[in-house]
Amino acid sequence: MSWAGHSGSDHSSGYQASPSSGAHTNGSSSTMTLREACDSAGRGDTKGACVDDADITVLGPDERPIPPVKVSSFDEVREFPREILAEFRKAGFPGPSQIQAYTWPLALQNKDVIGIAATGSGKTLAFLLPAFCEMLRTGHSASRSGPGLLVMSPTRELAQQTEGECERFGRCIGFQVVAMYGGAPKNDQMRKYRYGVHTIVATPGRLNDFLEGGQVSLDGVSKLVLDEADRMLDMGFEPQIRKILSRIPTRRHTLFFTATWPREVRKLASEILYNPYKVMIGNREELKGNQDIIQQVRVVDGYSKDKEIENVLREAGLMDRHTNGKALVFASTKRMCEQLSNNLYRAGVPCSSIHGDKDQRQRDEALNGLKSGRIKVLVATDVAARGLDIKGVGLVLNYDAANNTEDYVHRIGRTGRAGCKGFAVTFLTRQDGAKARGIMEVMERTNQPIPKELRDMVGSGGYEKRSSWGTRLCLALLQVEEAAAAAAEAAH
Repeated sequence: MSWAGHSGSDHSSGYQASPSSGAHTNGSSSTMTLREACDSAGRGDTKGACVDDADITVLGPDERPIPPVKVSSFDEVREFPREILAEFRKAGFPGPSQIQAYTWPLALQNKDVIGIAATGSGKTLAFLLPAFCEMLRTGHSASRSGPGLLVMSPTRELAQQTEGECERFGRCIGFQVVAMYGGAPKNDQMRKYRYGVHTIVATPGRLNDFLEGGQVSLDGVSKLVLDEADRMLDMGFEPQIRKILSRIPTRRHTLFFTATWPREVRKLASEILYNPYKVMIGNREELKGNQDIIQQVRVVDGYSKDKEIENVLREAGLMDRHTNGKALVFASTKRMCEQLSNNLYRAGVPCSSIHGDKDQRQRDEALNGLKSGRIKVLVATDVAARGLDIKGVGLVLNYDAANNTEDYVHRIGRTGRAGCKGFAVTFLTRQDGAKARGIMEVMERTNQPIPKELRDMVGSGGYEKRSSWGTRLCLALLQVEEAAAAAAEAAH
């Protein structure tokens, strides 16, 4: 194997790698103001590499720690053709992210790999490029053998984003890709597939429909990727995943990526991978935010939230449509999402919304508006925003607090991506007391300053018990209804 990486130079005695010297610390980014972070992210100014996580573990197939092999620059990877290296230079990436640096040496040797890392950590290229290199090495012909790489994604947005990266780094070497997902015409996707593609990126529901209809063959797939596997299981896709796996050759190379590592995810991984290596960036046993995100909590009265959100957006410079910044705002229900979007629009904020009642055309229009800068603020529900990776988002604002700590971490992970600094601001009211402890614990794990009001709320046990159980039940039913609708839409 023509591998030019090095090993052992930056790991501790327990084979846990340490961050490179000169890496940014969270404290150094805290001097950046909200307006500066939004403007910087909107311009795509990464200020160098991501903040490194000090807790990196590489395990062998026997679950024992092994000396990690790490690549420090793109040029070290001799398997990368010059066309792909040129794309890296064009993109201005300063160097591999941690998940890339530790995954590539294993994946390029056709080892099955489990990658456990936060969202926004660069995992897409961690799995795409080893597959591309292997198809180049073997001379894989899409016209003769069909697709050689299958990537399964939980949502259409993530599938579209992965398709974009496939086009960006595959077109230069003559590789074609098709994304298959619900909410879009099947004929367009089939037309592209029949033309001949090296890669399929698909949600399990739509791909299973094509397989059951005899329209797609996976007989030539030698590379399989499960991206955000934990989210796919959360959304109930395990039956479709298992049906798809039965159509793929058992002699294959599998890469399995997840942000969390609960029991059900471990079980699936143990059944579909062969002697896998495990690369864990950070302690994923506990929920932890991206180190590049400055987290803030503002304790507010429920009636003052509308005024406070305008204050935050003004502070971020997002009331002006000519600024570079972008923000993603989370609301708990479809109704609140639409109401908040309308209120902000009337207040002069260039904004739109996505939620379960929006069709694909409306969702695409809103997402494209934020990507292009035509709108500055996108209001979304948790379900609608799953898998979103919109470049340049400098602010995530939780207008309504997330229902659980996992959703909180997923929400704030929409900013602080690819080396850009980001802010996450959360509004907490007296009724959100039960959610305060989990948020504070996530903040503490990245050494964020904890405001006194948040500590007081946690110390008092919160005020959740004082709120109406009927109100909480109605809110929970609304969210269950929206999740079910979104899952059904994704499946078809």
